[in-house]
Amino acid sequence: MDRAEAHRRLAAAPVGHLATVGSDGRPHVVPFCFAVAGQTLHSAVDHKPKSTTRLRRLDDIAVHPDVTVLVDHYDDDWTRLWWVMVRGRALVLDDDERGRDALTAKYPQYRDRPPRGPFIRVRMESTQWWSGSGSGTGT
Repeated sequence: MDRAEAHRRLAAAPVGHLATVGSDGRPHVVPFCFAVAGQTLHSAVDHKPKSTTRLRRLDDIAVHPDVTVLVDHYDDDWTRLWWVMVRGRALVLDDDERGRDALTAKYPQYRDRPPRGPFIRVRMESTQWWSGSGSGTGT
């Protein structure tokens, strides 16, 4: 896998995992629906059932904006395994038109009910990848 293929797989992934660090210094990892626009990942607190829209990940980002996003693929044939990891700086926004547009284009579930936010924008600072097909790793 080369950089272009890693970026393609990242953009096509239906879900990833967002890792943040809380004010207590402990890691927190959650599933993360996102869309890629250039060198930015966009996500939103959407209409799926939640106990609150003020999620821990938002508080974590306010304290420690450095985050990691991981997407991966598992297969019993280990030559088909792969992952892509992005490290970046996150920002919480009340509104993000570009993010809403990117999310609505990627996820059909948002077409009738676009997310209203808050939004998370992750500026990609580094990307690493690995593939079990023998194509190695990259940064």
